[in-house]
Amino acid sequence: MANILVVDDEHGIRDLLSEILNDEGHAVELAENAAQARAARLRERPDLVLLDIWMPDTDGVTLLKEWASTGLLTMPVIMMSGHATIETAVEATKIGAMAFLEKPVTLQKLLNSVEQGLTKSLAQQRDPRLLRATQMSPLGEAVSAAADENQIPVASQAFDLDRPLREAKDDFERSYFEFHLAKELGSMTRVADKTGLERTHLYRKLKQLGVDVVRVKRNTG
Repeated sequence: MANILVVDDEHGIRDLLSEILNDEGHAVELAENAAQARAARLRERPDLVLLDIWMPDTDGVTLLKEWASTGLLTMPVIMMSGHATIETAVEATKIGAMAFLEKPVTLQKLLNSVEQGLTKSLAQQRDPRLLRATQMSPLGEAVSAAADENQIPVASQAFDLDRPLREAKDDFERSYFEFHLAKELGSMTRVADKTGLERTHLYRKLKQLGVDVVRVKRNTG
């Protein structure tokens, strides 16, 4: 059993995450804003923190930066957001976030990310130097590096490599096409040229992966 701190200003999300994690045998503490999260962190170091980015008082990235600068970022932190951008993901990762979960959070991704985070937490307790060294998968680093270089806004997510190859491949391809759609400002012609796919094949691929072309265009418009 682990102690997990859930920080989110939405009551429904806090309750849902608490119910899921309690069912998995974990002890869960809830905070609806940064002030409550600070108090919870000072009372007792949690084994893992699920931290929302957009909160009314202090946003999650600012709180993460605060913990890092004061030596309190001694546990894995998984960021959550329904409106994350590549810039935000890169910034939080550089500060010390372990991963991102895009809302609405699916059960399997939540449980996989929590399991990975707790594994890292245990390793970090044995050797504090291990936390930063094991934060991102190679695929996550590659996508973040490309996004950092090009400054493209597009939703990000953690890549879970401990899963069937087909599922991991779909996740990577989804992020790959969202990245290029954002970079080319939604131009299917330029994306087709860039990726080497015929437009018909590209449309079919995007539909298969569940890529919301309209949403990507709106986020980059």
